[in-house]
Amino acid sequence: MSQSTIPRAAVRGTASGVIFMAFFGTLWAGIGIRGLQGWGFLWLLILSLLIGAILLIGGIVLIMNSNSLSNKMMQGDSQRWKRKNMWFGIIFSLEGVLIAIAAEICVSTNHLDLFVPVMALIVGAHFFPLAHLFQVKIYYISGSLLCLISAITLVTLPIKITWGNHQIMLWWTSVGFSSALILWGTGVAVWVTGHKLLNKARNGSKEA
Repeated sequence: MSQSTIPRAAVRGTASGVIFMAFFGTLWAGIGIRGLQGWGFLWLLILSLLIGAILLIGGIVLIMNSNSLSNKMMQGDSQRWKRKNMWFGIIFSLEGVLIAIAAEICVSTNHLDLFVPVMALIVGAHFFPLAHLFQVKIYYISGSLLCLISAITLVTLPIKITWGNHQIMLWWTSVGFSSALILWGTGVAVWVTGHKLLNKARNGSKEA
């Protein structure tokens, strides 16, 4: 396999995925922490930020290491990457619009507790077109798990529980932490894929 088979853009694409998972995984952890309403706040916050930071650094290092790769692409590859980026923008924007609509409906109907599980469903659903677009099979698993966690939470768990004298927003905590773990796990898997691409490109360059 030659270096030109795996251009810099391919490795950087996986690195961007790692960075996205680091950022949004940490946001979901924040939702879980908020659901605990103060219980274990500091330690959970530090742990969440640490995990997110490690993944973020991993993505950035992957981008930096890709600088040694050629940016040349085979004929037609450049247009394909442009189309993929365009569709990614459309999918990501549609996800944002749907989340905003869900938030407005939940607030206006006085069902704010529903917002987090519904948002997880929307986020999970958006992984399916991304999996097809970028040919990343792990995204199918991530999307399925997010939708499953949301559905199980809505059907089986109470909205809130009281632990001693402390009230916990169980829907937010369950979905928040579960989604964070799913996204962080996806980030690790994508990082491994990017690292393999980088090594193949480097080995191909040495053999050329």
